[in-house]
Amino acid sequence: MRAVGAVQRRIYGVETEYGIIFTPEGRKTLTVDRASCFLFEKLIATEHFRSGFLENGARFYQDTGCHPEYATPECASPRQVILYDKAGERILEDLQVYAEEKIREERIAGKLSIFKNNTDFGANSYGSHENYLVDRDVNFDDLAAPLIPFLVTRQIFAGAGKVLQTRDGVHYCISQRAPHIFQKISGTTTSDRAIINTRDEPHADREKYRRLHVIVGDSNMSEYTNFLKVGTCGIVLQMIEDRYLHKDLSLRNPVEAIQNIAYDTSCKRRLRLDDGRAYSPIEIQREYCERAQAYIEQYPVSDDHREVVATWQSVLDCLDDDPNRLDRKVDWVIKRRLIESYVDSRGLPWDDPRIFLLDLQYHDIRRQRGLYYLLERRGAVERRFTEAEITQAKSEPPPDTRARIRGQFIKLAREKSIAYDLDWSTILIENLLNLRLVCSNPFETDVEEMIDFVRRSQEVDLRKARLSELSSPARHRAAAVR
Repeated sequence: MRAVGAVQRRIYGVETEYGIIFTPEGRKTLTVDRASCFLFEKLIATEHFRSGFLENGARFYQDTGCHPEYATPECASPRQVILYDKAGERILEDLQVYAEEKIREERIAGKLSIFKNNTDFGANSYGSHENYLVDRDVNFDDLAAPLIPFLVTRQIFAGAGKVLQTRDGVHYCISQRAPHIFQKISGTTTSDRAIINTRDEPHADREKYRRLHVIVGDSNMSEYTNFLKVGTCGIVLQMIEDRYLHKDLSLRNPVEAIQNIAYDTSCKRRLRLDDGRAYSPIEIQREYCERAQAYIEQYPVSDDHREVVATWQSVLDCLDDDPNRLDRKVDWVIKRRLIESYVDSRGLPWDDPRIFLLDLQYHDIRRQRGLYYLLERRGAVERRFTEAEITQAKSEPPPDTRARIRGQFIKLAREKSIAYDLDWSTILIENLLNLRLVCSNPFETDVEEMIDFVRRSQEVDLRKARLSELSSPARHRAAAVR
């Protein structure tokens, strides 16, 4: 347990899988796999796109199912990780423009669309995974027990919303991801998905840290929603690490609960706890929020967490009174109001095919096409970042984590034509000695050590070149003739 009086330092990360569709406008078409390849073509052409890492310290790669996936760099705060997640949208949008040009050069007519959502028309689900570095000293069961009720009910303010066709008709769901959760705890992410995932790859000192891999959340368009989703989880984890959560809110059937909540837009359907009590999702969230309010008065916390606790309380009050009060802030409410307005203005039934397309279009990352961005241009949604901040995050790594070393190295390698390979904690310079820089501390930011590392590598390359010259008889003969 950390010392009382020290502000908790934590690494945050978000991995976002994107949906991709190519709609042909003629006989020639593209498979999703081929369309996705066009997205990576520009990056691969730079010759410095190694292991999928970018200059801002993030990683971009193709995941299972031909989904482009963007993993933020290591971030030191909820606000920072949401900024870099949004920067990932802009990076992918730039690549989409390039891909569309290449597709036209192939004389294939059609539209390439990329969506930041969690389900396709075939009822397949792909994820938005949150990563939190937590203290290894906390027993995993002690971590999971108080976290599960929080994650199950968090969707009432963190869900992205979904128009869902079922055998019983059309429903508007709070969450896209919740209906695809089938286990309480498991190690898989593509089948038998769980509320708590047991993957533990900290990319850091294993004696000190565990990486909590949360796969239960939705992909969010709203900066406000995303900040609240990650920030509330961060403060709950901090309370768990400080043994501050004592009230048992264990759910009798958490998997059934997470799916039932998704279908209840009132957020007030009662859930049975292990001890027989019944609480609504709002009431469960209030228990955590009120505990957090007391916690921040006794323990030092970051400004982000003070802000998120105040925001949390306000959002719960709105949900309790009228969820529509959040129609500028919370994704599932923003989208529902947008669809309701469209339905009412045209007198359409909710099972009209245009409604499902409208739902999907909300998540289009092209700012000239996406309905979320239409609302943003109209000033109809709350923002947390300026475009200048997002643009900077596309190319500049966070200044206060290990990502700074990685990002600066990639830029230096490009400038000096250095061959290298790397991963989250290691940089390998491919020369005679294969110099390797290992950084197991995710809070390390010492770029000077990295620059010295590069200098030593270049000296080795110079010695290698000289040895090559000395060992070449042909060069010796040429020198003798001169």
